[in-house]
Amino acid sequence: MIRFILIAIFVCYGSIANPQTNPIRTAVPFLLIPPDTRAGGMGDVGAATTPDIQSMHWNPAKYAFISGKSGISLNYTPWLKKLIDDIRLVQLAGYRQISEFETLAGSVKYYSLGKVEFTDQEGNPMLNYTPNEFSLDAAYIRKIADRLSLSVTFRYIHSGVGAGDFLKGEAQPGNAIAADVGVYYIKPILSGNRDSQIAFGLLLSNLGTSMEYGAQSYFLPTNLRIGTAYTLHYDDKNELTLALDLNKLLIPLSSSGSSLQRAIFSSFSDAPGGFSEEMQEINISFGLEWLIGNVFALRGGYFYSHPKKEDRRYFTMGAGIHYRKIVFDLSYLISTQLRNPLNNTIRVGIGYNF
Repeated sequence: MIRFILIAIFVCYGSIANPQTNPIRTAVPFLLIPPDTRAGGMGDVGAATTPDIQSMHWNPAKYAFISGKSGISLNYTPWLKKLIDDIRLVQLAGYRQISEFETLAGSVKYYSLGKVEFTDQEGNPMLNYTPNEFSLDAAYIRKIADRLSLSVTFRYIHSGVGAGDFLKGEAQPGNAIAADVGVYYIKPILSGNRDSQIAFGLLLSNLGTSMEYGAQSYFLPTNLRIGTAYTLHYDDKNELTLALDLNKLLIPLSSSGSSLQRAIFSSFSDAPGGFSEEMQEINISFGLEWLIGNVFALRGGYFYSHPKKEDRRYFTMGAGIHYRKIVFDLSYLISTQLRNPLNNTIRVGIGYNF
């Protein structure tokens, strides 16, 4: 009889190409996969970029400064297509301003791990299983000053990869709840004769319970994201944005017997290589966006994680079309590493601003 724990491909997108890494492992790592196409074309950057419908993943506090009253978006990503052709990530997100100072937002993220075939010792098929994971998010955003906003997000997470006897239908999926806290600050400045602005964003995400698979439990991917963005307005219809994000998982390399609070603090000092290895756990992403006539957007970016950690390095490019209230985006990922399963990843997204 086949009994096992099915874990969702390490970090879903990390340390696959290089077995000599020392990554931080968590449950439900799909929560860290960037789901939207705009940021996917900008090197996976978004903590402080100009607000859009997809701000739910990057920093919901940005919704307080979005120009529309409400909107909805759908993004689709075939993931790790170089390894398996039926893994995919889908996100539906939306927001609604309920007053000058308050906004509500929500999202559904669905991650399919494709089909898993169970066989006996002779290799004869016995059962096909399609594991999946999803999260349901609800956020409250409050503008507390002319230039500052805060957000609180509550999240329910379900993981269909679990422990138990799948052949008897006794698999035990995991469930967890978590919360995010976001901050967004924007400051208009004058650059020469042109208006511009600089923004700062911070998101502390996935603070919550452990994910339990049977008798084993794993930390959620608690993450700290800090970012800044500079936007230069050439005129009312043309602008250029440069953005930078830093990300660090707040989970220690060895998490046995640790509470979440203790784990967060120890994540800054538990690396065997000391301070230098702690710095290796910080991922860096850089992106730019050129908006032309408020209709076309051209994007590019670069993402870097240290070879001894997640070991991901890639360029991205993307484009967008804004036609009246409809937004259509496309992005493409180009890995700088040989045999990287993320290479040639394409994201597609569509949004509607009411």
